[in-house]
Amino acid sequence: MKRLLACLLLLTGSAHAAETLSLVFAGDLMLDDGPGRLIARGGDPLKPFESILRQVDYRIGNLETPVATSGKANASKIVTFRSAPAVLRSLQGRFDAVSLANNHSGDYGQAAFVETMTLLDAAGIRYFGGGRNLAEAHRPLWIEQKGLKIAVLAYNEYKPRSFEAGADWPGIAWSEDSRIVADIRAARKAGADLVIPFMHWGWENVREADARQRQLARLMINAGADAVIGGHPHVTQGAEIYRGKPVIYSLGNFVFDGFDEAPGRTGWLLRLTLDKAGVVSWDTVEARMDDDGTPHPNPEAKTPCGQRGDKTPRLCSTR
Repeated sequence: MKRLLACLLLLTGSAHAAETLSLVFAGDLMLDDGPGRLIARGGDPLKPFESILRQVDYRIGNLETPVATSGKANASKIVTFRSAPAVLRSLQGRFDAVSLANNHSGDYGQAAFVETMTLLDAAGIRYFGGGRNLAEAHRPLWIEQKGLKIAVLAYNEYKPRSFEAGADWPGIAWSEDSRIVADIRAARKAGADLVIPFMHWGWENVREADARQRQLARLMINAGADAVIGGHPHVTQGAEIYRGKPVIYSLGNFVFDGFDEAPGRTGWLLRLTLDKAGVVSWDTVEARMDDDGTPHPNPEAKTPCGQRGDKTPRLCSTR
């Protein structure tokens, strides 16, 4: 009997050790303009992806807009966004957390930014990469599920820097190499099994990652990151493996209108499977946006994917 119990305990322990967590990252969620008008008339821009989003344990996107009724548009910017509070209904049940570290979070000033965070709290949607002060903006999103403790960090390095949080004023986390390295190491010290930076970087409408993105991705992985994920260019930018860790340079848009060419209307939903040793496997589901900015899954697309041990990304059929 003792031997049987020991075997059962061993098997249970092995099963627990092998438990994995599924995590999704989406690119830019811009809920003003076309998507905002669709929601206002009773539509739902995330409905076509609902079943795919519900298949995973945790879902993260980049909120490319303040959600507020307050504030004034930044007169120095050519394009500004502000979404009505009602748009958060479309995110509820589809996204667990959103990054605020982008170049549109401050479009309507600090009052609208604080209102955004207040509304997200009320909607039960977590946020990171932004806060009521510098310390909050750099605080990781902690995901603790299935025996894993994951820290997700977010940074913006696309102008204007005036959106950056300060010691005692609200804003976003700005991308500075030394601070990013310190944050990754601090997360590890705080007990993170995995650390994943979510970057807002690169040049708009450029299909390949530039030298800066590649340099920073390597720096983050050398500092202890398990994967690096990016967005902002409004187009996908491909992927690579560095030291066994995946780097997905840009997911492109996910909910966004106003783009006429196919690259701006095509994004990736990234799916990761994780365990304590890192990324077990990953793939992407291609999203094609219609005139309202609503993404539709394209199951026929060939997009990058990989698994632990791969030296380079492969092409695989999304499912």
